[in-house]
Amino acid sequence: MKPNNKILRISLWLLLGVIGLVAICVVILLNMDWNRAKPWLNERTSEALGRPFSIRGNLALSWEKQLSGPETATGWRGQIPWPHLLAQDIHIGQPAGMPEKKPVPASASAQAVTPPEDMAHINEVSFSLNPLALLEKRLEIPLLRFQDSSLSLQRFADGTNNWTFKKSTSSSPWRLELRRLVLSQGQVHYIDAIRQADIMADIESLTTEANYGISWKLKGKLHGEAITGSGKAGAILSLQNQIQPFPIMAQLQMGQTKVSVEGSVTKPSALAAVDMNLQIAGNSMARLYPLTGIVLPETPAYSTAGHLSATLGKIDNHWKYEKFTGKVGSSDLAGSLDYQTRKANKLRPLLQGNMSSEVLQSADLAPLVGADSNASKLKRGAAAVQPGDKLLPVETFRTERWRAIDADVNLSASRLIRKKELPIHKLQTRLVMKDGVISMLPLSFELSGGQMQAHITLDGDGGGSNKDSGSESVHAHAIKAKMRVTARHVQLQKFIPTLATSKLTVGEINADANLTATGNSVAGLLATSNGELSSIIDHGSVSKLLLEEMGLNIGNVILTRLSGDKQVKLNCMLADFSVTNGQMNARSFLIDTDEALIDITGSIDMQKEDLNLTIKPNSKGLRVLSLRAPLYVRGTFLHPQVSIDKGVMALRAGGAIGLALLSPFAALLPLVNTGPDQASGCGSLLKTAKK
Repeated sequence: MKPNNKILRISLWLLLGVIGLVAICVVILLNMDWNRAKPWLNERTSEALGRPFSIRGNLALSWEKQLSGPETATGWRGQIPWPHLLAQDIHIGQPAGMPEKKPVPASASAQAVTPPEDMAHINEVSFSLNPLALLEKRLEIPLLRFQDSSLSLQRFADGTNNWTFKKSTSSSPWRLELRRLVLSQGQVHYIDAIRQADIMADIESLTTEANYGISWKLKGKLHGEAITGSGKAGAILSLQNQIQPFPIMAQLQMGQTKVSVEGSVTKPSALAAVDMNLQIAGNSMARLYPLTGIVLPETPAYSTAGHLSATLGKIDNHWKYEKFTGKVGSSDLAGSLDYQTRKANKLRPLLQGNMSSEVLQSADLAPLVGADSNASKLKRGAAAVQPGDKLLPVETFRTERWRAIDADVNLSASRLIRKKELPIHKLQTRLVMKDGVISMLPLSFELSGGQMQAHITLDGDGGGSNKDSGSESVHAHAIKAKMRVTARHVQLQKFIPTLATSKLTVGEINADANLTATGNSVAGLLATSNGELSSIIDHGSVSKLLLEEMGLNIGNVILTRLSGDKQVKLNCMLADFSVTNGQMNARSFLIDTDEALIDITGSIDMQKEDLNLTIKPNSKGLRVLSLRAPLYVRGTFLHPQVSIDKGVMALRAGGAIGLALLSPFAALLPLVNTGPDQASGCGSLLKTAKK
């Protein structure tokens, strides 16, 4: 036999042997009961995952040709059958020690949640494997399908969670290439003790959408509030793409707050950037705190729409809400806000920005200090705490949130109006919140031809004592407040437009107020206030009829009504109050006209909201039938009452200018120096008083 024939024969036998061996292997693989391999497979997988893994249902392997799909090979490669794996009833357990822990919510009032036994359960998983790719150490899976699966994600009060897997210390030469993932009846249960969250989401794969790969619906609770939502997102596997944006469209509702977003996330695996349109609406901006962690004030119902972008890092995040427009109550609002986490510098998050309004309704500012009605409070999600017999707001400020963030925001309004237009223009302030202290630097606006300016500081941790202030306890979270207000050259007739047709016209107003207080509501602050208030009105006139009615000069009232009213020159009105522990005492309160000098004495109790004022009208000339009895203003802020001292009925004539000389006017001199000149009525009166 020739050597070449011998070699050929040996080669043929070897080839037939290899083919036979492959055929035997194929027969064995086709007829093998793969369920016998489950114990070995479960053990190896558990070691790799660092938690229990088990396939409790059927495990089967079949060989099928890829008849369709973009990965289908052509030619002789297309004739090679691919292994198709089917596994049922798969369980992935919790990490070691996790089942004993309970994700107790951070809020003590919230109910503890018992974690499920397994982290994940998959009723059925199936996939095909490219056999030729195995030669290149590639696990190429064209389609991975999950049927009826559930996943439980948990984070505990100490920050540990069940979704962090241990990293492998050895590198594998094998590479996984998954082309497509299909979820059918998927469910995710998220429990977070830190965020007080218990949310269930249903997820389905989409096959007819061009831009979206999955749809989802969720419901549950977040920070004690009911939350629901739905939306669409890109295919799950596109999360691996570090270049193409990952599309997102979602609608969420938490309580009465509604959020709608549509846009994309760049580098989703690292969550590097966000670019989307955002719409928010709710009953009060303060209700956004559980969602965002950003401290915002109480407001009426609002809605805004703008552009949200973010640059997100491993440590710090930078968010921008730009060119937003919207409404707060009946007021318009626009601007841009910038939010930075600043963890790298170990600082509190910082909120910066500019907000403006063309027309700001005064009623929309009432919720800022709790001055709206109980019905309005309930509507914006606050408790109806205002007593029916109290005028000053008792709703407490949420000072415990003031240290969660720092802020530096500029606010402006072209015009502020009320039901009957109030001529306030060019309102501006810079609101700064740092270390739990809120400052207005300053609050200024144009008012009735004049200027008003207020410097206000609110220290959110200004209490520390537990002594009673009279109307409420001053606790450790009380506010220590300082307020300095100045008003210059304000025309009161413009301030109250209805005066144009009334009995009273007045001239220029100048006023100062300097107060300090400690409390946790407007009522509490005023009840503990200390300081002084002073004001002067100069160059005006008052209706003679109104003056006669106040002086109870009955005969002249009758004559005036018969002959007609006329204006009496108002020389000056002086008001000077000292404030001690919420008690306003009138050091000087005089109204000087050409025909009478009205002296007002007494006090105003801001703790009890009581009035105790006595009005003594003193005529400068003879009256036909003048009772000249004092008037008493008593009662509460809500229900003031005016009565007459019937025991004083003497007929007296002459002036009472000397009363002005008995009053301590020194505190009013700065108002005269910056307001009316020394030749004016108030200037002359004060000059006489000094002599």
